[in-house]
Amino acid sequence: MTPTEYGTYLVTQASLSAGRETTEIVRAAIDGGIDAVQLREKGTDARWRYELGLEVRELTAKAGVDLLVNDRVDIAQAIDADGVHLGQSDLPVAVARDLLGPEAVIGCSASTVDEATRAEADGADYLGVGSVYGTTSKDVEADRASVGPERIAEISTAVSIPVVGIGGITAENAGTVVEAGAVGVAVVSALTAAEGPRAATESLVTAVETAKSVGDTPQQDG
Repeated sequence: MTPTEYGTYLVTQASLSAGRETTEIVRAAIDGGIDAVQLREKGTDARWRYELGLEVRELTAKAGVDLLVNDRVDIAQAIDADGVHLGQSDLPVAVARDLLGPEAVIGCSASTVDEATRAEADGADYLGVGSVYGTTSKDVEADRASVGPERIAEISTAVSIPVVGIGGITAENAGTVVEAGAVGVAVVSALTAAEGPRAATESLVTAVETAKSVGDTPQQDG
C-alpha cells in the first residue's frame, strides 16, 4: 500500500480506549476496512511500545495494512514497521530517510504551507495536516488548532505528496476534509473511544469513499 491509498488511518492511544486493549481496537479497525495504523501510545515507555508494536505488526502484516510508528525510528526498525510518522520536533525527515532507507514510508506533521513544502523537499512521502477541527487527544498550540479544511486545501495545492487530515475528524465531517483535497483522514478518538470500533471504522470508510466518488464524478453540462 502507498500513502495515496491512506483513505482511513487509525492512530492508536490506549488511554482513550475505554479500558480496551490496543490490539482489540486495531483488530476491529482492520475488520472495518482501515488502510493504515499508526502506533502512537504517548506516555508509555519504549519497551512497552516495542512489545505492543510486535503484536500490532502481526495483525497489520496479515491484513496487508501499513503500520507506522509515531516519532520512534528505532522502534519502527525493531518491529519491522512500514515506516514512521514524525512531528516538527522529532528527527528530521532526511535523517529518518537515511536510517530507514528508500522503501520506508515517512510521514510528517504540518500545520502550515511552509512546514509542508519543507517536509516534501526533505523527502516525506505524505503529510499529516491539522489539527483540522481541534483535538482532545494531544496538546496543540493555539496557532495549530482548528486550521480548518481551508488549510487542507492550501497545503494540498502547494505540494505533490498526499495529504491526510487529522484532528477532531469524525464520520460526519470527514467528507469535507477529503473534498478540500486530502486523500484521507487520520483519527484517534473517533475509533479508539467508539462503543463499536468496527462499526465506527465502517462509517468513516463510507464517508471518505462517498466524498471521493463525488469528487470523481464528471460535471454535466447544463
